[in-house]
Amino acid sequence: MHTFADLARTLNRSAVYLRGLQTRFVLPVLEGAAYPAAYLAFLRTVIFLRTFGVTEDALLRLWNLETKLLTLLHVDSTGSPTWFLDACGQKTHRKRRLLLTNHDLGVAIPARMLQLGLNFGDALPELFAGKEMGEDALRVLEGYLTALATIRRDVGDELPHVLDALSFARQLVPQTKPRRSSASW
Repeated sequence: MHTFADLARTLNRSAVYLRGLQTRFVLPVLEGAAYPAAYLAFLRTVIFLRTFGVTEDALLRLWNLETKLLTLLHVDSTGSPTWFLDACGQKTHRKRRLLLTNHDLGVAIPARMLQLGLNFGDALPELFAGKEMGEDALRVLEGYLTALATIRRDVGDELPHVLDALSFARQLVPQTKPRRSSASW
């Protein structure tokens, strides 16, 4: 478990920047050393993607689609305030995981299929089915896949520039060895 100061130090970002991410992504603000490693892994992923030039708007759009999809699939049954982050940092079955929440869908993405009808929660049923209310998990998945394809393309386009920048940085600061990241990709 980490404190907020630990997160800022590990990510090399100011507390103001991280608070802004918490606000915009509507992440829970925890007290003391209550931030799990998964929380840190999520923030690290966002920072990595921003480094590759992915806009925060694109990340927020993807985030909203992922959390909506997980809600429609009733993944939020643990009662954890960070239930949508709890899979962050997992390294198994990478091709089956959503990009930001890192939740394992059980099928390779972009398979365009889900095992619908699963309900992991004990909540009372809604008056109308989600589909009748306009909430269709397959429609949300389709939107997610479109947003993900855009982000993947943007990262692919930026990768050669980041590698060139890394080479330049090594020339600029030759005595510094690059730190190995413990990120979960």
